[in-house]
Amino acid sequence: MNTVSNMYHDMLHMLHLDEKGVHEHHQTHVTEAVVLFGRVFFAAIFLFSAPQHFSSQTIEYAAAQGVPLASFLVPVSGIIAFVGALSVLFGFHARIGGWLLVLFLVPVTLMMHAFWKVDDPGAAQIQMIMFMKNLAMLGGALLITQFGSGPLSLDSRHHQDGY
Repeated sequence: MNTVSNMYHDMLHMLHLDEKGVHEHHQTHVTEAVVLFGRVFFAAIFLFSAPQHFSSQTIEYAAAQGVPLASFLVPVSGIIAFVGALSVLFGFHARIGGWLLVLFLVPVTLMMHAFWKVDDPGAAQIQMIMFMKNLAMLGGALLITQFGSGPLSLDSRHHQDGY
C-alpha cells in the first residue's frame, strides 16, 4: 500500500500538483457545472413562459387583473422576460439581464398574484404559491444583478480575454 501511495505522490509531483491542487481542480469543474445548470434552470421558466405573453388569453387575463394597457404591456413584459432570460442563460451581460428580470417580476408579482384580493380560499392559496414562487425568482434575479453569471459564460470569457 505504501508503494501505491508513493507512486501517487510521485505522479502528482511530476504534474506539479499536490492533493489539495487535485481537489481544487475537481471542485472548480463541479462549481462551473453547477453554476451553468443553475443559470439554465433559472432561465427556463422565463423562456418557456414568455411566448404566452403574446396570446389573447394571457392579455385578457391580465386586463381582468387590472393591468393597464394590457394589450401593450403584456407583450412588452414578455420581451423583457425573454431578453433577460437569454442574457442570464448565456451569461452575456448577465447583471443587466438580472435587472431586466427584476423589472419584469416586481409588477407581475404584485399585479398578477395579488392573493390578498382573492375571495375564494382555494384560488387565494394558488395565487399565494405563485406569489411566493415569484419572490424566490426575484431573489435569484437580485443575486445575479450583484454576482453576475459566474463561470462558463460569455461574460467570464470576456474577462479571460483581458477586456
